[in-house]
Amino acid sequence: MKISVITAVYKSQDTVADALASVAGQSHRDLEHIIIEGASPDDSRATIERAAHDRMRMISEPDGGIYDALNKGIGLANGDVVGFLHSDDFFAHSDALARIAHAFADPEVEAVFSDLDYVAREDTLRIIRHWNTGPFHPERLKSGWMPAHPTLYLRRGVYDRIGGFDDSFRIAADYDFILRYFSQIEAKTVYIPEVLYKMRMGGVSNRDLGRIMQKMREDYRAIRRNNVGGLATLAMKNVSKLGQFVNRAAPSSRGSGG
Repeated sequence: MKISVITAVYKSQDTVADALASVAGQSHRDLEHIIIEGASPDDSRATIERAAHDRMRMISEPDGGIYDALNKGIGLANGDVVGFLHSDDFFAHSDALARIAHAFADPEVEAVFSDLDYVAREDTLRIIRHWNTGPFHPERLKSGWMPAHPTLYLRRGVYDRIGGFDDSFRIAADYDFILRYFSQIEAKTVYIPEVLYKMRMGGVSNRDLGRIMQKMREDYRAIRRNNVGGLATLAMKNVSKLGQFVNRAAPSSRGSGG
């Protein structure tokens, strides 16, 4: 089973080599790593070229932002399954994609997702937040449930069927996509109850108060657009994040499940 991992890069010279090494070290060998580099003004491209691995290909050109870049990557993907690894982040261990591929061995499975740790930017061993996703049920969407987007792997045909990211959202196109997909899903999903993905704190959606407010406005627009709730859904989505800071003692990243 071929897995396409897409990484959008812009001004990530300090972290992108870790992301590339994380993919290169995966025990699941049937994969392609598509890098969409947005003509960064720093040394991102040179860093990528130095850290390149044999299953990687790079497109370097200006784009319209992260969601435009991810859509480009989806269009180039040749894998049976498509997922993302952001340029600041990395897999929790070398068997992460093998765990995902194992879940997709069931032909009825269309979506696979797991837990995620947010880690300190300068000390990636320090966990700041632990995102315990839990299994999907349609009613959970109204309570603000969503899988951490970087952990969500989908069969390639999903994007053919429902499209990619709506880049009229500047911050919340991933949430809009998740609601669009899970609000109409009929196929089988698999939740892997372990941490497969590590995300550095300081992403675009939580960088400052202005971004947080924009994120909330876009989240509410996505909720209403996809008919999964209203203000109560938005409130529960935000309140649920508080527990992620309390429950920072994540379970073993090699726990059982699938």
